[in-house]
Amino acid sequence: MARVIVEVMPKPEILDPQGKAVATALPRLGFEQFGGVRQGKRFELEVAGEVTDEVLAAAREAAVTLLSNPVIEDVVSVYADDAAEQGKGGK
Repeated sequence: MARVIVEVMPKPEILDPQGKAVATALPRLGFEQFGGVRQGKRFELEVAGEVTDEVLAAAREAAVTLLSNPVIEDVVSVYADDAAEQGKGGK
């Protein structure tokens, strides 16, 4: 089964308390090489057929309309999961 991936992130000017909590915890756990964290959302949309340009356009529209809050979030990517299309999706 094919899959489309939609990734959504908070806008840069929006506070990200979850990202800040993770950024604070990383050095305590020995991960000192990371300076900051922003936490977003990932959606996996299953597609019965092939992922066409029309399917990707519909996924982009769904991302803007339903999957994200355009006041505080940006849709950063919408793409076909090639591993899922090749039967390597793992799920």
